[in-house]
Formats: sequence, structure tokens, C-alpha cells
Amino acid sequence: MAPFVITGAQGGQTAGAEAPNRLEIWDFVKNDYYLSLFVQALQNISAADQNALLSFFQIGGIHGLPYEPWNGSGAKDQGGWAGYCTHGSMLFPTWHRPYVAVYEQLIQQKAIEIAKTYTQNTAKWTQAAMNLRAPYWDWASKPLPPDEVIANERVTITLPNGTRQAVANPLYHYKFHPVPSYFPANVRSFGTTVRHPHAANPVQSLKTMLNRTFQGTKDNAYEMLTRLHNWPDFSNHTSGNSPIANSLESVHDNLHVYIGQGGHMNYPSVAGFDPIFYLHHANVDRMLSLWSALNPNVWVSEGPAGDGTWTIPPSATVGPNTELTPFWNSTSTYWASAGISSTAKMGYTYPEFNNLDMGNPEAVRQAISKIVNELYGDDSSVFSSLPGVSSLFSTQAAFAAPQPAEDAPAPAAAPGPILATPGGGSTISDWSIRVHVKKYELDESFSVIIFLGDVPEDPQEWFSSPSYVGDHSVFVNAAVDQCENCRVQRETGVVTEGFIHLNKVIAARSGLSSLDEAEVVPYLQKNLHWRVRDADGKEYKVTPNSSLEVAVFRVNVGLEPFSDSTALPTHGKAHFYNAITAGRAGGVQ
Repeated sequence: MAPFVITGAQGGQTAGAEAPNRLEIWDFVKNDYYLSLFVQALQNISAADQNALLSFFQIGGIHGLPYEPWNGSGAKDQGGWAGYCTHGSMLFPTWHRPYVAVYEQLIQQKAIEIAKTYTQNTAKWTQAAMNLRAPYWDWASKPLPPDEVIANERVTITLPNGTRQAVANPLYHYKFHPVPSYFPANVRSFGTTVRHPHAANPVQSLKTMLNRTFQGTKDNAYEMLTRLHNWPDFSNHTSGNSPIANSLESVHDNLHVYIGQGGHMNYPSVAGFDPIFYLHHANVDRMLSLWSALNPNVWVSEGPAGDGTWTIPPSATVGPNTELTPFWNSTSTYWASAGISSTAKMGYTYPEFNNLDMGNPEAVRQAISKIVNELYGDDSSVFSSLPGVSSLFSTQAAFAAPQPAEDAPAPAAAPGPILATPGGGSTISDWSIRVHVKKYELDESFSVIIFLGDVPEDPQEWFSSPSYVGDHSVFVNAAVDQCENCRVQRETGVVTEGFIHLNKVIAARSGLSSLDEAEVVPYLQKNLHWRVRDADGKEYKVTPNSSLEVAVFRVNVGLEPFSDSTALPTHGKAHFYNAITAGRAGGVQ
């Protein structure tokens, strides 16, 4: 039997774009045509027999459980992570591109069928179905998705007979029929996908978590897009290089843990069954598109296979031509990263690229730079308490000199954190925390949470505490014993890396007069603390034998964006201040 070929959604158009746009979910839910068709299409594939190849359950299972071949790809696993997903690998960003595209393809196919049944304005419904693409939730500019995604068990749409009616909302959760017996014990008792299941009010708990972590998510996205310029650093959380910002996978991991908190999104083996997974990963894919536009000559490089997959041994080397199984692009070949650098090839685009000359990479880079600065860039008002810094931000003087390869030492006359570079430009000291921890430290997902000030005793209060700064969340398979490579990586001590950026918090809370090391170092020595919380919200006691290492570093950041909307920050090398955390459990040893 020939395999199902993944083409992505086909047809339709968006003015000024090479293919129809995926829309941000807040815009998407305002369009009754799109929302009505999407809800009915998702209901349709969600209600399908869980054994059917093109059911929502089977699509969700590509990511992890049931650890069985899908669409004729791979007779058995290769001793690695038993799902197809390429976690901890150079292929992490690109593997998810055809994955979201197959979901989008099925949604559109069902939407086209449903549109033909409308008795009024049939042509408009049919055109809407052709233009329909999977929505994304831009978690770096919108702290919450709309209630149609996270709060409302019913949603009002227009039915084919023209009436408006509230129907069961397939975005709120997926209803298993039945719950598989092989699911991890953590989620096996739930008849639907759940988010924050152990909270007294799960919806409110989710909203509080997302609101509380939003500034960190926004900062992480901006720093990822502007600080990382090679594929290994950008692509995954185990690259082994020396980056100064979170990888795309690390930022992605945090959102999984924020959303899940003991629910399905918390665990790679079952995350794909939660409908919010696809809104999240559509935005991960969009971040890939933005970063690629800012780094037009960089694409997938070769590297280790990370966790391995159902079809890729963990000992393998992967690269741009590695088959992205199980996604066939014909009846005999698979998609590979080398062939999907353009989203239009898979039938969709993003609004940021509308009306750009895609044949002119430099023009695209400048346009996307401006958009990235506007959406995610720093708000200079936060530095109003720091003499010298606030005036620099407000003058918007032209800083045209290039950033040197090495951090330049501060001249004696420099006011506070403002450092004159050899060419006459200016930089600001930027302080961050680097977290290193073994991926399988807890054998489940967990969060390393950073504080400046007193830490509440109750772990349930940590994310809402006034002293909370940020966190590095680790996205881990809950059933390690079901995954041979997980056990191997636990034994070999594979490490993940994450970053928490401190400047805004120091400026807003510290009362310091500058970001100079003479002030910041003693402040951090006195006030910096950390804790570890597991997926169920309980404290994991950090001991001197724990793998955790929290370290503080500073880089000099060029301030060109505040005078040129198309310019991005430039960064010097990291200087570590190990004495700040040395000697404490989880500090630098």
C-alpha cells in the first residue's frame, strides 16, 4: 500500500504572499469563516477511530506514544527515543515543519469537504477553506491564547445551515476513546488531555503561569533571535557549544512545561495529543522562519542525533539531507531539511513576510529585523532608574561603530555600565544566568527557578513570588523505562543548557545606580537564589551532588537598535563571575 504523501495544505492565496498566511490565533478566532471551518474539521479528525491512519490520535502519536510505525515508516525502533520526534538534535526545528504541515493538510481537507455543505454563501465558505491554514499562538508577544483555546469548553460557530450555535470545543482538550493502557501513570487516569490538572482552578492556574512567565518568554525569544548566529546553538538544547542565549528548543521546552504542569504537554511521549501543541509548534516554526531571515546564509548543519528516534539511531550523525521520517514527500522519498527552507513549498507563509521581495535576502533581513525589534525588543523605560543608561536610551544617538570581537575594557571615565568601544560606539553591560543540568536529573520534566530575594517555602508560590526572576524548564519523557536511549542518556549524563536574562529585573528591583560589576556582583551574591520544582509542583532538593550548575556571566551589548529600527544588538564574549554562586549546592563547583 502506497504511503500517505505530505504535501501541506494546497491552494488559496494571501495578497502579497507566496502562499496563504498562517494567522496568529487572536486574529484567527475573529474570522468566523476560519474558526467555524477549523472547529468542525478538528472535531471530525478528533472523533475518528484512534486506529485510523489520519485520525487526530494517530497524528498526535507520531511525536511519541504509541511507539509504533506510522504511515509505513520504520519497522521497529533503533534503540533510541521511541517516538519519531528529533529532540536534542540538529533536526529539532526542521522535523516539526512537516509535522505541523500534515496536521494542517488534514484540517484543510476536512474543511473543504465541510464548506461544500453550506447552504448560504457557499463560494465564500469554499474560498475560506482553500485559504485556511493552521493558526499559531505568538507566546512572545501575547501572554495568553484566547479563551477559545484555554478556557471555553464550548465555542460558538456558524453551522452549514447558517445558524449560530455553541458546540463542543476541540481546542480545549482532546477526548480519548479510549485512554490507552500504555500511557504514563502521570496522565493515564484522565479521560481527556489536561493542563495544570493538580490545581484547584486549572484554567486560572494556567493563565497565572503564562502571565507570570511572559516577560521571560519575550526576552528569551528576542535574545534567541538576535544573539545566536549558528545552527548548533540555535537549533537545540544540547549543542555543546558556548552560546549566550536559549536555543529555539529551550524556549520551546519552557512553554511545554508552563502549559502542562503535570498535564500532557509536560511529557514528550503524550504532548502531541493536546490540541494546543499545534498552536505552540506553529509558532516555533514561525520563529525558525524569522531567525532564518536574520541569518540568510545559515541552515541545518551536521551533528549528533541527540535522543535518536524510532528510525534514527542515537549514534547517528544527522544533517540537511537526513530523512525526516515519517513524512513522505512522494510515494518513495521523504522530506529532508535541505528541501524545506521555504515554507511556501509546504503551502503556507507568515504575515511578517507579506509584500517582501523573497529573492532579495538583505531586504528581507532588514524588514524582519525591524519587525523583531518592534515585537520583542527591549522597552528602554525599564532602565529609567539607572543614571547614564536612561539618558543613553532616550537620546537615540547614532551608534554606528561595529562591536569588537572581544569585549572592550571599560575606560575610567565611563559612566556606570556605559562602555566606550574603540570605534566610538557604545555598549551596555548585560547580565545573565546560565543553567547546566543533567536532562534526566529527575527522570521527568522539571524547572530550575531563579529568584532575586527571599524564596517562599511553598513551591506552589514560586512562580507567583515577587522575587521570581525566570526559569529554565527541562522537557523530559515521563516514562524513561520505555525509552532505551533515555536510559543510556541518563547513565551518560547528557546535559541541557538554559539562560535567564537579568538586566530588566536588576533595573526594576535592585535600587542600584548602574549595571557596573562593582554594584551588580555584590548584589547578586546577596540576593541570587534558585530552587528546582518537578512536574507536579513539588520541590526537588538540590544537594552538593546534584548535577545542577548555576553560573552568572556578563556580555557587552551594542545599542544600535535604539537609533536604527532595522539594526539588531551586537554582543561581545561572555565573562563569567563564578564566585557569585560558588560553594552553594547547585552553584559553580
